[in-house]
Amino acid sequence: MIGRIPIQDIQPVVDCGQRPAKAAAGETFEISATVFREGHDAVAAGAVLIDPAGTPGRMLPMRETSPGTDRWTVEVSLPSEGLWHYRVEAWSDPVATWLHDAGIKIPRGLDADLMCEEGARLFERAAKGVRAADCRTSDGTCGHRAALLAVAGRLRDDNVDPRARFAVVQMPETAALIAAHPLRDLLTRSGRNRIRVDRRRALFGSWYEFFPRSEGAVIDPEGAVAPKSGNFRTAAKRLPAVAQMGFDVVYLPPIHPIGTQFRKGRNNTLTPDQYDPGSPWAIGAEEGGHDAIHPDLGTIEDFDAFVARARELGLEVALDLALQCSPDHPWVKEHPEWFNIRADGTIAYAENPPKKYQDIYPLNFDKDPEGLYAEVKRVVRHWMDHGVRIFRVDNPHTKPVRFWERLLADINTTDPDVLFLAEAFTRPAMMQTLAKVGFHQSYTYFTWRNSKPEVEEYLSELSHETSHFLRPNLFVNTPDILHEYLQHGGVPGFKIRAVLAALMAPTWGVYAGYELAENVPVRPGSEEYLDSEKYQYRPRDWATAEREGRSLAPFITQLNLLRRAHPALQELRNLRFHNVDQPDLICFSKRLNGAYDTATRRHGLGDVVLAVVNLDPHNTREATVRLDMPALGLDWQAEFVVDDQLSGESYRWGQSNYVRLDPYVNPAHIFTLRHGSAHRP
Repeated sequence: MIGRIPIQDIQPVVDCGQRPAKAAAGETFEISATVFREGHDAVAAGAVLIDPAGTPGRMLPMRETSPGTDRWTVEVSLPSEGLWHYRVEAWSDPVATWLHDAGIKIPRGLDADLMCEEGARLFERAAKGVRAADCRTSDGTCGHRAALLAVAGRLRDDNVDPRARFAVVQMPETAALIAAHPLRDLLTRSGRNRIRVDRRRALFGSWYEFFPRSEGAVIDPEGAVAPKSGNFRTAAKRLPAVAQMGFDVVYLPPIHPIGTQFRKGRNNTLTPDQYDPGSPWAIGAEEGGHDAIHPDLGTIEDFDAFVARARELGLEVALDLALQCSPDHPWVKEHPEWFNIRADGTIAYAENPPKKYQDIYPLNFDKDPEGLYAEVKRVVRHWMDHGVRIFRVDNPHTKPVRFWERLLADINTTDPDVLFLAEAFTRPAMMQTLAKVGFHQSYTYFTWRNSKPEVEEYLSELSHETSHFLRPNLFVNTPDILHEYLQHGGVPGFKIRAVLAALMAPTWGVYAGYELAENVPVRPGSEEYLDSEKYQYRPRDWATAEREGRSLAPFITQLNLLRRAHPALQELRNLRFHNVDQPDLICFSKRLNGAYDTATRRHGLGDVVLAVVNLDPHNTREATVRLDMPALGLDWQAEFVVDDQLSGESYRWGQSNYVRLDPYVNPAHIFTLRHGSAHRP
C-alpha cells in the first residue's frame, strides 16, 4: 500500500529486494527514490542507514536532483563490512511551504503580519522538538532551542517591518538551524532494503596471472633433454617483480595433477609428445584431484611458502576453481554418479560441437547434488585453510546458478572476506544473475569493446546501470583471449588497452606476457596464442626485455601507482565521458565523490583524474575536447591547469581544448587538475 507520502522506485534494489545490493567498505554510492505528494505543499526526504548490528544511524538529508523531477538522492559511504540495511523517509515540509508562500506574499504586502505569525508558530514547533541532549551549552541552556525561539520572537516583532522580519529567516544561520531540526509532518517510512558491504579488495585491485610451472622452467632448444617444470619455489622469485609493478593479486591457473588420458599437446593438438605437460584445466590424476598439488610444482608446504611470500610483498593469491575432471580424476572411479553416462556406458566428455574436449569430463550437478556440493565445499575450505581468500571460478555459467548461490552464501556466513570472481563470458542474463547471487567480481566483454561507441556504451553500463550488483574486472588479455586489436596494434595497442582498463574500472588484470606485448595468434582469425602456455611451458626472459627497453613493465607500474595515489580511480560509479569531435579519441574523467571529497581535496579541485586516449594505435589524431565542467566539479567558465602524469607536461585548460596524440610517443594524456600556472619541464 502506498504511504501517506508516496515513496517509489527506491534504488539500489536488486530483484525487487530479493537479494542485497553490493557496496565495498568506504565506497561512495547513491541512494535515490521518487518522492511526491498531492497539491503544492513542499516535501522532503532522507535516508537512514542501519548497521549490521541493527542500529539506525542519523537521517541523511536527500536532495531533489533538479526542480520538478520528484527524484531525490543522497551519496553515502558505509564504513564497515557486513549486511547493512537502509530505508527512505519522506514527509511534508511545512517550513519550506511557508518560506515559498511568504517569499511571494510578504514583499508584496499581502497578509504580511499573518504570514509572519504563521512562521513564528512553525519555529516554536521546531523549538519544542529540539532534544536538549543534542545542543546543551556550558551554562545549562539549550542554544538551538533558544535560537529557534528568538527567530519566532523576531517574526512577531510589530515594531519591525515584515520584510525585515522575514529577512532574518532567510539568513544562512537560520536555514542551517531549521535544517538541523526539521518539522516532519505526515512522516512516511519505506521498508528496509539490504546492502552487502564487502572488503575493499572486492572493489579495488590489480590482478596479475601467471603459470607457476613456466617460471623457472628449463627447456632444451634442441629437444634432446626433457624439459623441466618450474615450481612454487622458482615461481616465488617472480613475486617481487609482480609486486613492484603495483599489482595486488597474483592469480594462479589450476595447480593440481593433470590427467594423461587424451592429454592435449602443443597448440591444442591431439597428439602430444612424451614431454608435453598437458592443460592445467584437465584436472586429476593418480596423484590426486582438486585438493592435491601437481608433484612437479612441489608440496603443500611449498604452496604455503609461496602464499606467505606473496603476503610479505603485499600480494594476495587467487586460485582457480575449475569444477571439471580429467578421465584420470579420482572422482571418476569413486563417484561415477557425478558424471553423464552415454548409451554405450562411457562417460561423456566436454563438447561444443564441432569442438571436442576429450581430456575433460563435465560434472552433472543434478544426479547427486548433496554429495557433490559437500565435496566442492570441502575442497574450497581446504584451500581457504592454506591461505587462499580469493577464487577465480572457471566457467561458472556451465553449473547451476542455485549451486553457486548456496555455496557462496555458506562461505560468506563464516568467512565474509573470501571473494569469488566469475569467469563467465556468456549471455548477459547469466553473467548478471551470477553477480546477483553472490559473485563479488565478474569478467566482462571489455576485451571485445574497442571502438569509441562500444567503449562508451559498455563502460557506462558497467559503471552505472549494473554497478549496484555487478563489479567488473577488466582483464586486458587471458590465456584464452588474444584479441585482434592486440594482434595488430603493436606496443601502442597494448598501452591503449592498459590505460582504458586501469583507469576506467577499479579492478583490472593482465596475463603474463602482456608486458612483452606478446601478440602472435596460432592462426589468422584466431584469438588463441601461438605456442599457448595452456599446453606447454613458456619461460620468459624478463630481465633481458627490461634491460633492452622492450618491456611495458615501467608503463604498467606507472598506471598502478596512479591508481593507488588517486582514490578517484578506486571507485566504479564515478566514470563520466566527455565530448570529443574525433571518432578515434575518447575522453573520460573520474572525480572523488561524497564524503571523501573534502577529506582529500587538492588545490581546491578535489581528486580528479581526466584522461584523453587515442584509440587508433597506428596514427596520430588531433581533436577538440569539450568538457562537462560540472562533472569535474567546476563552473562552465572556469580555467585550471592539467598536469600530464605520463609526459610531465602541463597545460592551461578550460571548457574547450585542443589535443594531439601520437600513439608511438604517448597514446594518452592522463591529467590531474589543479589551480595555478602551467609549466613544462
